[in-house]
Parts: sequence; C-alpha cells; structure tokens
Amino acid sequence: MSSELHLTDARPTDPVSLVVRRRIRPGREGEYEALLTEANALLARIPGHRGTGVVRPPPGEQEYTLLARFDSLSAAADWELSPERADWLSRIAPLVDEHVSFEKQPGLDFWFTPPAAARLRQPPRWKMALLTLAALYPVSVSTSWLFGEALKPWLGHYPMPVRALPQMIVVVLSMTYLVMPAVTRWATGWLRR
Repeated sequence: MSSELHLTDARPTDPVSLVVRRRIRPGREGEYEALLTEANALLARIPGHRGTGVVRPPPGEQEYTLLARFDSLSAAADWELSPERADWLSRIAPLVDEHVSFEKQPGLDFWFTPPAAARLRQPPRWKMALLTLAALYPVSVSTSWLFGEALKPWLGHYPMPVRALPQMIVVVLSMTYLVMPAVTRWATGWLRR
C-alpha cells in the first residue's frame, strides 16, 4: 500500500476498505506471496481491522489486488502510518514492477464487495440501496417487535433512547455479521448485472 491515501475525505467513524493493485515482477511471485502472508498477520494486529482479501492474477498476468477492511478511518490510518507497514513496503519494493492503483472505499460499501471478488467494482448505488432495504426491513421489524412487545415487561419502564440502544446493537451486528454477508452472496449475480 502506498502513501497516496488522503485520510481527510471521510469521517473518522466510517467503515473503510483499502484496495491496492500492484504488478509484481515475473519470477518474484513466491516472495510476494510470502510477504502477503506476513502483511495479513500484521494487519490482524491492528485494532479495527475486519479482514483482508487477496485477488491473485490469472495465469500469464502479474497484477495482485489486496483488499483490507477496517471498521473506521482511524483504524485504517493506524495501519497506513504504522512503522510495520513502512518496513513491509520497503521489503516489497524490489518485487513490485509497477504500482497500479490505490483506492479507498468509504462507508458501508464493504457489505457489497466480497473479499475474494475477482473485480472490486461496486454495484450501482440503487441496487445497494434496494438490497439493503430488503435485508434491513425484516431485521428491523422483528427487532422492533422483540424489543417493543416481547421484552416490554423488562424494558418498558426505560426511556425510549435507552430501549433503542440494545435494539440498534442487535440490528447492526445482525446486518454486518449475518444478514448482509448472506444476502450479498445470494444476490451476487443480480448485483453484478
């Protein structure tokens, strides 16, 4: 990853994905693969790191894509500014023929880019909005019922902002870890059309 990232374009609490494409020198792929494994271990130690994906080149091509997801811009900045990353970059420099591109994908777009995607382009925003609405509606209705009716005897005496917090925690965690990964896998064909 390079130092071209401008971390001022998004809010510090937005989720962010860093996408880096590099062309590796022929015959150096094995060394680069070993350093990718090391990068994954380094990234795993960064608080707020949510996963890494590598898209390897098809036979006869040399372009690798590394996707690193973070739960906030400040977590991504911690990686970008870390001495471990600087050291790692200095060690891959002799292996890299060309730095192709560096992108930052802010916001909830990470729901729509599976880590092993061969192409990291985002689907049209209207499709992302429609799919999010279709996935969020049943989760929202069911948690509203759960926290409004089923748990009313235990939570009913608390003010609405206090009752809403556990409901929002359940909605966000369900959407991020269960619902959206499953829904985006199921709708991959439609999202890519």
